[in-house]
Amino acid sequence: MPTIKTNGIHFYYEERGSGEPLLLIMGITAPGSVWNVHVADWKHHFRCIIGDNRGVGQTDKPAGPYTTEQMADDYAGLLDSLGLENVHVVGCSMGSTIAQQLAIRHPDKVKSLVLMCPWARCDNYAKGLFSHIMNSKARFRPEEFSLYIQLLIFSKSSWDNAQKHEELETGRRQDACNPYPQPLHGLEGQAAACISHNALNDLGKINKPTLVIGGKEDIFTPVWMAEEVANGIPGAELYLYDKLGHAFHFEHTEDFNDRIRNWLQKVPSVH
Repeated sequence: MPTIKTNGIHFYYEERGSGEPLLLIMGITAPGSVWNVHVADWKHHFRCIIGDNRGVGQTDKPAGPYTTEQMADDYAGLLDSLGLENVHVVGCSMGSTIAQQLAIRHPDKVKSLVLMCPWARCDNYAKGLFSHIMNSKARFRPEEFSLYIQLLIFSKSSWDNAQKHEELETGRRQDACNPYPQPLHGLEGQAAACISHNALNDLGKINKPTLVIGGKEDIFTPVWMAEEVANGIPGAELYLYDKLGHAFHFEHTEDFNDRIRNWLQKVPSVH
């Protein structure tokens, strides 16, 4: 159970596989274990480093608010403790905002970026959505809160698919007995980081190979957000899945795993 001290907190992480280091940063409410369906593939090609973000899982959960800059510094400390620099970084949702700040604040540590369903700034709708997530967490039972998040992130194609619909129900039951439940103040800290994140004017400083990827039916972080990030980072590539939502990587896992692995393997080596 490896834990290191970074940026004033005890930070939990796991490693799997070998090869070039690949840092994986998950989104709001989610522990690092949510990467498992991707790491099952990527661990055969990369040294996967998976952390629990500040405020969730087995990492410390101090009172907030948090910021994406602060959370990026958490990961910079993790990389320092592992003696790593120049790592590939894949960030999902809130993790993509942390990854942006890591590339802006600690550019020497980043070799390439994959930004999944990202945003550079919140509009008033997004701020309202994150506020509603906090309110829902405060009032719902865990399985009810899980349903609300599922409604935000999974597209119609998943709800209409009998197998995936059953998997969503199983997920809600598992969330009802989570051994490491996220406390309300942990979610509130993360949501504050999501709301306050604004890297729009700094995206032009990012000079690493970057892939922005998302789903065209994402109602949580809509397409305009992904396009704004891709347009702001010089040379960034943009790929959007048809008919998929915020959880496109769970909805079309095999294609996503292959696509990201192939893209990362084409990133030029740094000498």
